[in-house]
Amino acid sequence: MPALQFDLQHTDNNSKARAGKITTDHGEILTPIFMPVGTAGTVKAVTQQQLKDHVGAQIILGNTYHLYLRPGLEILEGAGGLHKFNGWDRPILTDSGGFQVFSLAKSRKITEEGVVFQSHIDGSKHLFTPENVMDTQRTIGGDIIMAFDECPPGASDHSYAKKSLELTHRWLDRCFKRFNETADKYGYTQNLFPIVQGGVHHDLRKLSCEYISSKNAVGNAIGGLSVGEPTEKMYEICALCCEHLPEKKPRYLMGVGTPWNILEAIGMGVDMFDCVMPTRNGRNAMLFTANGVINIDNKKWEKDFSPIDETIGCEMSAYYSKAYLRHLMKSQEFLGFTIASVHNLSFYLWLVKEARQHIIKGDFNSWKNDMVERMQRRI
Repeated sequence: MPALQFDLQHTDNNSKARAGKITTDHGEILTPIFMPVGTAGTVKAVTQQQLKDHVGAQIILGNTYHLYLRPGLEILEGAGGLHKFNGWDRPILTDSGGFQVFSLAKSRKITEEGVVFQSHIDGSKHLFTPENVMDTQRTIGGDIIMAFDECPPGASDHSYAKKSLELTHRWLDRCFKRFNETADKYGYTQNLFPIVQGGVHHDLRKLSCEYISSKNAVGNAIGGLSVGEPTEKMYEICALCCEHLPEKKPRYLMGVGTPWNILEAIGMGVDMFDCVMPTRNGRNAMLFTANGVINIDNKKWEKDFSPIDETIGCEMSAYYSKAYLRHLMKSQEFLGFTIASVHNLSFYLWLVKEARQHIIKGDFNSWKNDMVERMQRRI
């Protein structure tokens, strides 16, 4: 079956922003795109039907570390993969689990072979290697699967970042070898994306981009950002990576970020994004809108019976009032978590759709500058 295809359709006149189309065996994805994070096979507090009907999600994520531990590969394989297990019939991207494993700094050991880590569930020991992470992601069944890498902390010095990068590149060779030795598992094509690392060091990032590009993968990811470095440094490194990654392949910025982060990165030439922020912040009463950020816990919304948001095309945001959502959040009702999560995800998907339209129209940069300023206000 054909591998993932990327059609670069439009480029903005005054920035590096681009609009494209990714084609997978589970459907098309119009870029730039935001991908809701379904860590354990579910986007928290949101049903798959809501993701389709209200949010307009075209692709979601699954997390290899969490799915490997629970429900486990036997159950996922028995179900026929994650698509059939969770009922999502559109594309899925699975991360490699590397970020989660490396965040367990006190309970993991990195070697040339891979990483030994302890489960956060029961303390049991496990080993992730480039080879078994490829096998695991084959079994989970992502349309796009990620290489196993080391994600160094944002403040890593040049010496540590260089050693880490060299290990990531050796692991990448092993990922591709294993990937090429194994077959697609469930009758559709799976596609491997390598990940650029190198911390905040320009020479290492350029070296990594060149090494990753030499693999001629169908898409490439930029990792190791939004891990503690200053925002301006994140933008600087992101722009550098976009300059050195292939133009005709989709670029995925991993784990970023706020709506304004996303618009700035689109302007640099990034096509794909994911982040837990819309759902996590939603569950903590923070709502994103085109006119600024709302803390729905604030007393000022107690008697505001106007809709949460009528501008983004989400029926749920237009149906429920701010006062009602505040009441639900204050009462810790689960419905409040759902409404806030659906709203924020809908806003993110609305935002990248608007960005795409302005790229095609040719005025993305001026629109972006206005939106970035407006969205950061506190209402």
